[in-house]
Amino acid sequence: MSTIKDLYELSPMQQGMLFHSLYAPETGVYFEQRHCLLEGPLDSQAFRQAWQQVCDRYDILRSEFHWEETDKPLQVVYDTLELPWSDEDWREFSPTQQDEKLEAFLIAERLQGFQLDRGPLMRCALLRLGDSQYRFVWNYHHLLMDGWCNGVLIKEVLTIYQANRQGQRCVLRPVKPYRDYIVWLQQQNKESAEAYWRDALKGFESPTPLGIDRLQKDHLEIEGSTGHEGAIHQEENYFLSTALSKDLQTFASQSRLTLNTLLQGAWAIVLGRYSGLEDVLFGITVSGRPPALAGVSSMVGLFINTVPLRSQLSPTEPLLPWLQDLQQTQRDRETYSYSLLADLQTWSDVPSGTPLFESLLVFENYPISIEAATSSLDTGLSLRDGQGYEQTNYPLTLVVIPGESIQLSCRYDTQRISEAIATRLLGHLEVVLRSFIESPEQPLGHIPV
Repeated sequence: MSTIKDLYELSPMQQGMLFHSLYAPETGVYFEQRHCLLEGPLDSQAFRQAWQQVCDRYDILRSEFHWEETDKPLQVVYDTLELPWSDEDWREFSPTQQDEKLEAFLIAERLQGFQLDRGPLMRCALLRLGDSQYRFVWNYHHLLMDGWCNGVLIKEVLTIYQANRQGQRCVLRPVKPYRDYIVWLQQQNKESAEAYWRDALKGFESPTPLGIDRLQKDHLEIEGSTGHEGAIHQEENYFLSTALSKDLQTFASQSRLTLNTLLQGAWAIVLGRYSGLEDVLFGITVSGRPPALAGVSSMVGLFINTVPLRSQLSPTEPLLPWLQDLQQTQRDRETYSYSLLADLQTWSDVPSGTPLFESLLVFENYPISIEAATSSLDTGLSLRDGQGYEQTNYPLTLVVIPGESIQLSCRYDTQRISEAIATRLLGHLEVVLRSFIESPEQPLGHIPV
């Protein structure tokens, strides 16, 4: 029987996620699902054992969350917990039938969800499709960790798997516990954070309208409506050409900008044109990992946070200096990127109950990708066709995945945005990005959309 190893407070991000999971599940990001095609001579028992060893290695993966019987929410860590695991053999089914079964399986997993006070809040499944082909499915609650951790864990699983298969003892570097981050947070000056955000949000009184929202008028007139009830989200994917992707990377490097800044600037301009406003605000995701905390890059836990980005779009301002100012503002903001979005709401002039923003930009630039984690090890296995599922509470989420061909994904609420408009929006982003390269000194008002 497992015994309790430790108890400690939740981080602000975990507290916010816990609240949304319990009391407003339709407005939170809480269920994460990753799956990929795994090919090669897999030792399924050794693979499962490697996942269990990683679970044994990290306290956060053996945690559950309690709130009703305590004065404040607590994370309960057990000394041992068995990782739930499913093995299914689908070799008797045709490829079409396998695809149908996979879709049903993924939906059933999402519907099952997790009980937050019953750990572990993670489970895996290995679905055998052929003699040397499997679909691996990994579900976990977002309270445990963010996407940054995916590559870290996959690399450790495969490292342990390889050592076990060779009969060797696997020696990994010592774990930096997530609790160190919570201690760091408790040492931060909340008054300074509040002063920074109050100044940044001063005078901003209502969320920037998308301008392409077919229900925008009705949505804003419904008092107290979150606009997320019964929301059905779809996704449109768009790949920039390899030539344009390379040119953007070169332009960013020569201008001492990040690719993330270019995308933030492009979306600010598109949102400004759509809304007809020169003062726009949208959400961005930040890694939330403070450079001052030793070993933070290898920690496993929930660090990612959502904060607002506000931008002034003066038509006469030259593009390049504006982008550079945007990046400097981002550096300044990193100091207070741990602040809870719920607190920011109260520090702004936006009325209570009204969201700060309607759109979210996510830039997925993880230090270790799953592909890199697998290619660096000689396990005889390949992982490809990686896919994921997560829920967001915004009518429009733009996801940028850098690579040889930069991927732009538009995840949208079909009740408010049509497929044609979502596709057109991605095309407009490409037009703006091309314009950055062709004429970096042009004023913002001349940029074509």
